[in-house]
Amino acid sequence: MKTRFTELFGIEHPIVCGGMMRVGTAELAAAVSNAGALGIMTALSQPTPELLEAEIQKCHSLTGKPFAVNLTVGVVATQINYDDYVDVICRNGVKIVETAGRSPEPFMERFSAQGIKVIHKAVTVRHALKAEKLGVAAISIDGFECAGHPGDDDIGGLVLIPAAASKLSIPIIASGGIADGRGLAGALALGADAINMGTRFVATREAPVHEDIKKAIVDMTETDTALIFRTFGNTARVYKNKVATQVLEIERAGGDFSQIHPLVSGKQQEIAWSTGAKDAGMITFGMSGGLIHDVPTCQDLVNTIMVDAEEIVKNRLTSML
Repeated sequence: MKTRFTELFGIEHPIVCGGMMRVGTAELAAAVSNAGALGIMTALSQPTPELLEAEIQKCHSLTGKPFAVNLTVGVVATQINYDDYVDVICRNGVKIVETAGRSPEPFMERFSAQGIKVIHKAVTVRHALKAEKLGVAAISIDGFECAGHPGDDDIGGLVLIPAAASKLSIPIIASGGIADGRGLAGALALGADAINMGTRFVATREAPVHEDIKKAIVDMTETDTALIFRTFGNTARVYKNKVATQVLEIERAGGDFSQIHPLVSGKQQEIAWSTGAKDAGMITFGMSGGLIHDVPTCQDLVNTIMVDAEEIVKNRLTSML
């Protein structure tokens, strides 16, 4: 299956494993890339630029296929010297970068000088158009169903994807609510050139999270997420656990972020992800968890999605004509 995205980025299948904090390791990125999709490491999962450099080199040793590094700017509470992380990315043979959060404009000149293609994540068409003008190679357009930060416009993928496709000239990756071949076929029909999946790749054997976290995804329904931080203008879709419920109660009572931070701190999140204590901290799952019922290898997952999508396109849809 060839699309503008597979041709531009030199991959076999139009599938991307989105950059995920704590989850986007060299091992997971390499497993996804070796399956013919595009794996993405997460730069800020590494506490220092030096550790990121080592992780990038590890990924090079695990795959000879294209992979990307995610750099999310401006959505973490700690002070980060992004220039140092950009320098590491530029000097270690990375050819694809996924940017998220704030505009990639401060880094575009350095990335372009190294021949690095930039994929920018956007949750609105207006922001996607701004990124296109900056010279990014592709846009990951994130619908309201996605895990993490869906923005505050609340536009689902069924509208957002074709709205973006009708105005952008560069390849589009559909993100949010996608977990299987039906999602891939649907996204392509809506005008996308590839799909991005986060929650689906967390529920794989290679994902570096506790097995009880993966089981929580398998046991989910599509209603088991919550939108928190809305009162702070920084909406996040997360797993509906005890922490999410507490946060919502504090927000409804007019509380400030200082009351919430101990519940959602990185330390508490790390406890949840690494020990499987799913009520210990904030866990970012998307609505697509309701479509996930197993924990395959990345290779088996990619193969199944491609077979199912091709069957839908070739047989089910064609038979209706």
